[in-house]
Amino acid sequence: MSDFIVSARKYRPQTFDTVVGQRSITETLKKGIKNEHLAQAFLFCGSRGVGKTTTARILAKTINCFNRSEAIEACDTCDSCISFNTGNSLNVFELDAASNNSVDDIRNLIDQVRILPQLGTHKVFIIDEVHMLSTNAFNAFLKTLEEPPKHAIFILATTEKHKIIPTILSRCQIFDFGRIRVKDMAEHLAQISLKENVSAENEALHIIAMKADGSLRDALSIFDQIVTFAGNKISYSDVIDNLNILDYDYYFKLTEAIEKEDISATLIILNEIYEKGFDGHNFIIGLAEHYRNLLVCKDERSASLLEVPEAIQQRFVDLSKEIDSPRILRALMAISKTDTEFKSSKNQRLLIEVTLMLLCSLKQENEKKKSLTDRIDILPSAIQTLRKKQKVEKPKETPVKKVIEKEEETLKIVSEPSGKLNQVHLSIKKIIENDKKKIVDKNNEKLPEESYSIEHLKMYWQQFAFTMKEKGMETFYQALVKREPLFIAEDRFGVELDNNVQLDYIKQLLTEFTDFLRTNLQNYNLTIELILTDNPLKEIKYLSGKDKFAAMASKNPNLNTLKNIFNLDIEY
Repeated sequence: MSDFIVSARKYRPQTFDTVVGQRSITETLKKGIKNEHLAQAFLFCGSRGVGKTTTARILAKTINCFNRSEAIEACDTCDSCISFNTGNSLNVFELDAASNNSVDDIRNLIDQVRILPQLGTHKVFIIDEVHMLSTNAFNAFLKTLEEPPKHAIFILATTEKHKIIPTILSRCQIFDFGRIRVKDMAEHLAQISLKENVSAENEALHIIAMKADGSLRDALSIFDQIVTFAGNKISYSDVIDNLNILDYDYYFKLTEAIEKEDISATLIILNEIYEKGFDGHNFIIGLAEHYRNLLVCKDERSASLLEVPEAIQQRFVDLSKEIDSPRILRALMAISKTDTEFKSSKNQRLLIEVTLMLLCSLKQENEKKKSLTDRIDILPSAIQTLRKKQKVEKPKETPVKKVIEKEEETLKIVSEPSGKLNQVHLSIKKIIENDKKKIVDKNNEKLPEESYSIEHLKMYWQQFAFTMKEKGMETFYQALVKREPLFIAEDRFGVELDNNVQLDYIKQLLTEFTDFLRTNLQNYNLTIELILTDNPLKEIKYLSGKDKFAAMASKNPNLNTLKNIFNLDIEY
């Protein structure tokens, strides 16, 4: 029969320095041994395969070693170390709580605590999977854990710390073991490959480490499996084929097809993936990870966060430069939605295909959004560039509308002979002239009078309207959005109003509105005039809350009674 020993047992760490990926914990324990400052109980927490039980055994071995090195490591030559290595040490007692979780098992352990160590200074009790103990067993263990003999040290190991009762946690010194990094795991596998005379490509070991998902024991088991499959020469393709993993090339080819908006190519690649037996959900998860890596690589500072080989990392960096961040984010959102809906979908392949089609259309959608010049959130720099390129577009004067002459800094409402319109003209020409004089006197320069297009005016017109809406000024918003600016004459535009309510309300904000347009259009000759249409009651569309209530109360007087009984107020 073969003497083969699996790598997880053969290369199990025997000293603190050989523990992979838990340097901060091992250094703390070594200093505790050196300074004789060890706790009476330890709790080692972490996921599977990160070294909890291994570290507990190394600690138990090192505590009782007679000839510890300057680096606080066991000598492996003294009687205590030899008995530990051969499994005959009476100073170490291990209990698997998964199968020994009753009160009687804990009582037997307590009986062992009373016995003094036969060789060495301490007796160490290691309880693995301690969260499996019953509540009664925990309670039976409390007193001994809190006040053990001087020679007793308890080391509890668990993968589910949240299942341990708080009274146990409060009596232990807690160490949280982190998941082992892919880089550290790959380096450890490379060392084992040299010892086993196995030639392995770095990319192959990296894939094994990623597949292990932070567990070194799983990585060593996969390594043995690949060696059995491929022999003493492990290649990247051997690992991909044996573990049934989607190659990076598939995702890069798919991204290239998406960038070309080639829907047919993406569907062909997906079909090839299905024909090779890959699971659709795993493909979606891998695609999300692929786009996440692209987003991380947009900044060179975060590119190091990628847990991929250096050659693959460079491919991600190069590809990320060709795709803008907003598009990557939208792709991630679409893929994430597919991941969420995958299990509930009755046609999962169609769901993936629709997602790929959507990804192919993101580039075109992005270009359409960029072409819209009337967006409120357009960048000021883009507006400035556009303003310089476009010439002034002046529409023809409207002969039907006529502005009524006015007195200085006063407001007059006059009916035209036709009787169709009442026009309101608010003149602030004198104020403008005064402002000009002040600025000229102060800075010895004239106010800007740059040309502008009607499109620019409409854009800022709408932008100010939305700003007022966000401040709760719905009446002002409705008045501006309802109609476009009415051209009267050069640099003079009108706002048509339906009723006196709008007129009184907007008069208060007219100066702010005019200043906003002048500042953004860089033309201080611009004036805005208010125009009130005839028969306002006939055309009223936007009323205040009080107007609406009055109209309803005229039809139903009981509303006034209800209002008075409950002492209600009407919002403006």
